[in-house]
Amino acid sequence: MDPVFSPPLHRQRHQFVIDFVKRNKPRKVVDLGCGECSLLQKLIHVKLNCWSALTSTVPKHGLGPMSTDYLQPTYDQLRVELYQGSVTQKDGRLRGFDLVTGIELIEHLTLADLEHFSEVVFGYMNPVAVIISTPNSEFNPLFSGLTGFRHIDHKFEWTRAEFHSWALKVCLEYGYDVEFTGVGKAPPGQQERVGFCSQIGVFHRLGGRNCCNLLFDDDAEDVFSYKLLYSINYPSLRDNNILRRVLVCEVLYWAEKLKRRCMEEKTGETLFQTEGGAEECVSWSERYMEVEKQKTAACGAEINSSVEQCGRRLSEDQGGEKEELFRRNSQGQQESSCKPNRCVSVPLAVLWSSCPKISALSGSLTNLRRLLMDNPEVQLSQDSSAVLVQEQELEEESHDLEDSGYAEASQCSYSAEEERENWEASD
Repeated sequence: MDPVFSPPLHRQRHQFVIDFVKRNKPRKVVDLGCGECSLLQKLIHVKLNCWSALTSTVPKHGLGPMSTDYLQPTYDQLRVELYQGSVTQKDGRLRGFDLVTGIELIEHLTLADLEHFSEVVFGYMNPVAVIISTPNSEFNPLFSGLTGFRHIDHKFEWTRAEFHSWALKVCLEYGYDVEFTGVGKAPPGQQERVGFCSQIGVFHRLGGRNCCNLLFDDDAEDVFSYKLLYSINYPSLRDNNILRRVLVCEVLYWAEKLKRRCMEEKTGETLFQTEGGAEECVSWSERYMEVEKQKTAACGAEINSSVEQCGRRLSEDQGGEKEELFRRNSQGQQESSCKPNRCVSVPLAVLWSSCPKISALSGSLTNLRRLLMDNPEVQLSQDSSAVLVQEQELEEESHDLEDSGYAEASQCSYSAEEERENWEASD
């Protein structure tokens, strides 16, 4: 009876690379012979600095960012490049990487090409680590009806001793050491006799990251033999435009959330700013603060704590004066009906304290004010100390930002990953 692998063997090989990446955290990786880029699609989740793939065909790569990558960009910088070429040729753009992978690749090369492959990968590219997997021919008798090699394009399939001999020769010539392992266990009682279905060699450059083997020519960087098929930069918060966009979305969401919560309670004293700009400032009522402490809704405790801390800091900085969150009209009467061109004033200090993501994105209250100024989507008060939110939106329609999709994405950092395939679970 043929051995059955669970998870499937190709997923076990990919998971081996993924686990290695998570443990060793290489910043730049090349996947040679990437095929349909299925391994790269999984590795993109790890958000490294740069991925490069080398393929002999044009695959349906699907390597571009998803909508959730734009909704929740991180400070990580990720660049993906796809090249077409031969692993027996040199290209200066693929030097200086931390990890090179060749998963079920070398058995498709002639022995003469394999010599060139060793020179290119270990001598010229000279990465910190290399992962090579190849079929173990000792396992083949367990597949009923198999005659010859496992695939029609295979030029050879090695025993464990043959693979070890080649790997140790590479280490001696190019300054590496190697660990042998594999995936795809044999049936009970046969593992020691036949080994793994796919044998794996993990090569580490002697001296690690701080050592570089200079076997290539001085003018090697001028060699460009591969064709660039695809290149994409993933959105990153290091891009100031993206940082501003994400910050504005967070500010608008939390300003609206704070306004709605307080207005729905009808317990806090408010101060509205009229169309003409006339306004009267009053303190945030103690009654509202007590009600806020009793909130049990999502993010309620976080907002209450932040608001109280903000109030204490402002009292110290402003000689004991409390910051107000809401405003009355110019006659001092609390507004209860919707009128056009009336705004609720939400202090930036409260926003900065209430939402950890806003404070993390802006860094300081001063930076928050600077990043929001001159943004057409945000209406600030005359002294730029508060965000003005339209009062009428609360009763004009029952639109809730929490149902917009962005709220969920902004509050739950893990939600972006749910849109993608949960490959770790499936593997």
